[in-house]
Amino acid sequence: MKVLAVDTSSLVAAVAVIDNERLLGEYILNHKKTHSQKLMPMIKELMNNLELTPKDIDVFAASSGPGSFTGLRIGITTVKALAYAVNKPVVGVPTLDALAFNMPVADSLVCPIMDARNNQVFTAVYKWEKGVPVNITEYMGVPITELVRIVKGKNQKVVFLGDAAEIHRDFLKNELNENCEFAPGNLMLQKASSVAQLALVKASNGMTESSFDMVPFYLRKSQAEREYEKRHSAGLLD
Repeated sequence: MKVLAVDTSSLVAAVAVIDNERLLGEYILNHKKTHSQKLMPMIKELMNNLELTPKDIDVFAASSGPGSFTGLRIGITTVKALAYAVNKPVVGVPTLDALAFNMPVADSLVCPIMDARNNQVFTAVYKWEKGVPVNITEYMGVPITELVRIVKGKNQKVVFLGDAAEIHRDFLKNELNENCEFAPGNLMLQKASSVAQLALVKASNGMTESSFDMVPFYLRKSQAEREYEKRHSAGLLD
């Protein structure tokens, strides 16, 4: 089963193709958030180099969120359009699940953290079971201080990764001491191959959907929506 996956949930733009569990190719760019300009050329170049066409892909997958509102929409819309054109199914993979998949460690918890601004993070805590990361908390959008409180309660070594890991590195080390570790740089950020592998697991279990049904997964409303509601509740709008 060939899976084409993309991840545009953050500054990183990533595309990968796998054939069952064999990685055929992956492109990753971590340079400016210009997904609308770069994603389709990346997909085209990767497919050309692999001598594949969209008809050769069995399942199309995308990181579904949380993450950048605009980035997620670009990735998901692209995947939906490709899948619709060749009448193939799609799979949405939660961004935090895919990040956790970067770090297959059996003796530690894994905690992906994505920057949600204002000292808040999108996060969940995972442990590895039977070759996949299983979240032992819900998906959360919380202050970094609240995450530290939750992690301290687990009383286990935790490996952090994600774009917020560097932002809060010193704070996490000071609070968690020897129970705090960080992923190496090549595994720290989003990888489309991780999205693809988890999509393969889902597809193998019949967990696909129509391109019409795929939607982003947001943990909270956009800043524009929150500002609108704030103004409306204050009676500033009719």
